[in-house]
Amino acid sequence: MKILETERLILRLQTTDDADFILELLNDPSWLQYIGDRGIRTSEDARAYILNGPIRMYEQFGFCLYLVERKEDHIPIGICGLIKRDSLEDVDIGFAFLPKYWGNGYAYEAASAVMEYGKDALGLNRIVAITTQDNHASAKLLEKVGLQFERLIQLPNDSEELRLFAFNNL
Repeated sequence: MKILETERLILRLQTTDDADFILELLNDPSWLQYIGDRGIRTSEDARAYILNGPIRMYEQFGFCLYLVERKEDHIPIGICGLIKRDSLEDVDIGFAFLPKYWGNGYAYEAASAVMEYGKDALGLNRIVAITTQDNHASAKLLEKVGLQFERLIQLPNDSEELRLFAFNNL
């Protein structure tokens, strides 16, 4: 199901048919470095991840991490969307793209559309994001779509301090 459309991209709900792409994305070295190992090693693991993650979140909250595909060829290139974590008070924006698609403005295009959707369609007055302290590219993108660094935080069961960015529309 298509959720958002931009000039070059379609953001849609993930399905179990996306398992091979999700397996590739979640095991990419950049995902492992900046987001962390989710233990997804097989297509079956990826299907379970999709069902228990994005699909369950969409059913519960009406938003999730959407699959991002190019309009021109319907090739999946990444994920981008909104997440409600137990460990954060606010809804946060998240994104990840395969490195071969970096540098084309896709992440900015998708994240901008998700921010607009969060503010306008969902009525969110505050959207946050978290990044590792060394993920400068994500921090730059977050600032470009309207979030500002707020403070360092530590999530439960995580020893690393993360940067919290926030957009406030109050």
